[in-house]
Amino acid sequence: MGKLFGTDGVRGVANRELTSQLAFKLAQAGARMLGQGTDRPKLVVGTDTRISAHMLESAVVAGLCSVGCDAVCVGVVPTPAVAYLTRRFNADGGVVISASHNPVEYNGIKFFDREGYKLEDGAEEKIEGLVLSHEEIKVVPGDHLGRRINMLKGARYYIDYLKGTVKTTFDGLKIAVDCANGAAYRVAPRVLEELGAEIEVINNKPTGLNINVNCGSTHPEGLRDLVQKTGAHAGLAFDGDADRLIAVDGEGRIIDGDYIMAVCGRRLKEEGRLAGDAIVATVMSNMGLHKGMTRIGCRVEETPVGDRYVLQRMREKGYVLGGEQSGHIIFLDYNTTGDGILSALQLLETVKLSGKDLAGLCSTMKMYPQVLVNARVHGFMENAYLDDAMIRSEIDRIEGEIKGKGRLLIRPSGTEPLIRVMMEGEDRNQIQFYAENLAGLIESRLG
Repeated sequence: MGKLFGTDGVRGVANRELTSQLAFKLAQAGARMLGQGTDRPKLVVGTDTRISAHMLESAVVAGLCSVGCDAVCVGVVPTPAVAYLTRRFNADGGVVISASHNPVEYNGIKFFDREGYKLEDGAEEKIEGLVLSHEEIKVVPGDHLGRRINMLKGARYYIDYLKGTVKTTFDGLKIAVDCANGAAYRVAPRVLEELGAEIEVINNKPTGLNINVNCGSTHPEGLRDLVQKTGAHAGLAFDGDADRLIAVDGEGRIIDGDYIMAVCGRRLKEEGRLAGDAIVATVMSNMGLHKGMTRIGCRVEETPVGDRYVLQRMREKGYVLGGEQSGHIIFLDYNTTGDGILSALQLLETVKLSGKDLAGLCSTMKMYPQVLVNARVHGFMENAYLDDAMIRSEIDRIEGEIKGKGRLLIRPSGTEPLIRVMMEGEDRNQIQFYAENLAGLIESRLG
């Protein structure tokens, strides 16, 4: 990747790293790239609830209009709503102003193409090249400027679309919902109520400053308490831009993305709708997911960490279900990106149609204890562990000890000078001991 784009768009501290000037230039470059061959390009623009969204949205709209691109502004909506609305409005692309699960001081800008897919590396590099070239992007004369089009019905269209992805109502289900004071705060409660669920909602009063603060999918403890207090059948926690889902079962246990894929994957398999009898997950997914899918005649295909790699594999091979342990799940039959609310509806529909509770459905897989220990190394030595004989010998020894009952994964961080040592196994104390010792050895040799 280049200097601006990370694994999910451009992110930084608002007004310091991600300035209005940078947002303006990114919008100009994005419109030029996405609107090629179009006399009057059109991009959908959506935001989350951060206070910086107002500043950055104004800059993005100005950048789009300056190069003759219409900006269809749909306001505060989940990221996947922009992907859907881009297709619905036959737009040339979409722009999301959000930093997802990051703290409020951050914000981000990411683009979707005309089909609602996040841009591939090559397309992002072209936008980045235009921004960093320091050449003025050609603007249009005053009578050819783009227009700001306020599309207040965007959220309504998305809600109606979501409701059409399930074939049953949720009458009789009591659901606790944590909106993370983010982009889901209106859409999630409304779609669940309109499908007949009784809901208890928390963190649905955004102030611009409280997004993701001790709430949502990264802090589901409050949701767990609400489930147990109200006797809800299940709980649903979204992140700031609502592209992730973490659930809680009726007994108060956290249900992460691996469990959700196992439950929904089994249902799709039984209905003959799981293409290739496979789901796609990253190398960080729990080995219990692999074993659970194998027991029902399915398999898990692994990719590197990152939803873009999951989606790439799904598109290459025609798979329909994939995602990450973090709750970023893609149901490719319905949307082109991870969608927390869509995932929630698919999970609840599975509960309703099965006649079982969520805890019972989650018995499809057994979660193995998992530990992660970081070893700090010199930046240029991040992959040197592969060539160090002492480290390789210890890796081989550990893998021999846990063969058939655990696994070891070593992965350099993509953003810090760290080696991440992840281990899974039946005995948490054992794998914690192995992981800490191996991380300590790596740090002593390469740190």
